Amino acid sequence: MERETENQFFGPNLGYVLELYENYREDPDSVDGRTRKFFESWSPPRVGTPGANGQQVAPEVDVEKAVGASKHVRHIRDFGHRAAKLDPLGSEPPGDPTLDPTFYRITNEDLETLPSLIIGGPIAGRTSNAREAVDELRRIYCDTTGYDFGHVHDPEERFWLRESVESGRFDKSMEGENAKRLLQRLTRVDAFEKFLHKTFLGQKRFSVEGNDMVVPMLNRIIRSAADVGTPVVILGMAHRGRLNVLAHVMDKPYSKIFGEFQQPERGEQSSAASSPGEAWVGDVKYHLGIRGFQLADEEADEEVFIHLAPNPSHLEHVNPVVEGMARASQEERDEAGSAQQDLEASLPILLHGDAAFPGEGVSAETLNLSRLPGYRTGGTIHIITNNQLGFTTERQDARSTTYASDLAKGFEIPVVHVNSDDPEACMAVARMAHAYREKFDKDFMIDLVGYRRFGHNEGDEPAYTQPLMYETIRDHPTVREVWAEELERRGVLGEDEAQTMFDEVMADMAEVQKKPTDELKEEDFATDEMYTPLVGIPETAVSAERLSGLNEALLEVPDGFTPSSKLERLFQKNRGDLDTIDWAHAEVLAFASLLEDGTPVRLTGQDTE
Repeated sequence: MERETENQFFGPNLGYVLELYENYREDPDSVDGRTRKFFESWSPPRVGTPGANGQQVAPEVDVEKAVGASKHVRHIRDFGHRAAKLDPLGSEPPGDPTLDPTFYRITNEDLETLPSLIIGGPIAGRTSNAREAVDELRRIYCDTTGYDFGHVHDPEERFWLRESVESGRFDKSMEGENAKRLLQRLTRVDAFEKFLHKTFLGQKRFSVEGNDMVVPMLNRIIRSAADVGTPVVILGMAHRGRLNVLAHVMDKPYSKIFGEFQQPERGEQSSAASSPGEAWVGDVKYHLGIRGFQLADEEADEEVFIHLAPNPSHLEHVNPVVEGMARASQEERDEAGSAQQDLEASLPILLHGDAAFPGEGVSAETLNLSRLPGYRTGGTIHIITNNQLGFTTERQDARSTTYASDLAKGFEIPVVHVNSDDPEACMAVARMAHAYREKFDKDFMIDLVGYRRFGHNEGDEPAYTQPLMYETIRDHPTVREVWAEELERRGVLGEDEAQTMFDEVMADMAEVQKKPTDELKEEDFATDEMYTPLVGIPETAVSAERLSGLNEALLEVPDGFTPSSKLERLFQKNRGDLDTIDWAHAEVLAFASLLEDGTPVRLTGQDTE
């Protein structure tokens, strides 16, 4: 540190040095010897103002104010999310006293006297003093997006995240056709739910309403994957919003979905057959999986193969299934030796519930696998579709953390909370999540804060248990209506244009639904269940001569290697010949035969390495 000059300290570094200098002035022994020696001949930098001869002359920086400003800025970056307007229903954020400059005994006027270089980062270059920079930080960190990165330890990741946020790299104000295209998507999402609610009254569908933006966000992430050449997306989710994802992410035809509503719901009846051969397998329509190419739209040059895993009513238990599917799709096993993994071969995406994610232990167990060599998949994008309610349980009775996403912090996963009624903010976060995954091959968490327009299912009356919340929800506009109003304000849409768009989508669905039942084809009732036909049983027998040779090879050890004497005796006793053989012996011979054929064998789990 003794070689540093005052000109080499700027931005957050200057704030840190000033804080150390203040500690040194109060107690020289509070800093280490090298720092103490440096401060003996160092003084804070001057705030440059032009003098008569053009030289920079000014009084020294007020160290106490500079230190206070530095702390204030740091806490805006770390805790600004506590003042962000995340709840579309309008509840007040918890706030934090450190977000008020008076907490550090400084005022806005004091900030005006300090240079923006104390703030550092991209903001310093576009502001003229610390007050302007602080105002810009508040606009970024305390609006409808809450950036929660304070738990990320890796410096490269922290710097990338901060620069991405403060530079606005992923922000994109939507104008013209792009804005209308998003409205069209939201119109399909909203109209689909309303049509099902009106047409199939009383039937369960577990609607996405209140978190509608998750559908365009998924489409954006998948488009980003296509742009970088990722051919496969593995998607896992529970039942909430699944029908809308099937329709508007997977492009499952409306006719098939309506057909499933019009047939008897086999998934809610016993599967026992009255006579042999009549039993069925499957599940209710909002548990079904599907796989296929996402159809190209006007934005897409590439098709992406999407595999939505089927998921019974086990919520988060699909998480490790998706990770296993992603890992399998990333590995090439056509050559002898270890499988070759390509992290870009597939992208796993997991949708979580705000009650289930912190409530089910499988969530933590799966996150713990995310960076282990035997299980990593190059980063999963997580989205919590946050209803602020678990069935009838409010968050203060459901979890011991501030946010539903806080579990992810223990694994140093970046978290972004976003208000589901701000479409542009939601799309920016989706772009950021994919870019982070591409850059660092690690998980990213989006906490999409919305609400649930109806009960846990459409037959429940939520006002029995949450009367005040549902009084607010009843009068709250949909995000489609919010976005349409914003586009009218910007002059992108004419009056009644949004309503016309909505009416046309509703009319199209009505035409599909009016198709008489006797004209419906078999494929209209197809459930898209995963189907693996029963193939002929392959010949797996291995000759006794070959098994004997493999058995002898298993007892050989490389030169210079001394096995455990206990293990050696066990091998010689139990595996010296093939006259008697146990399950473990048979298993290892089977593995040996596969390896000899050049087929990689992967063992995972307890007592394997």
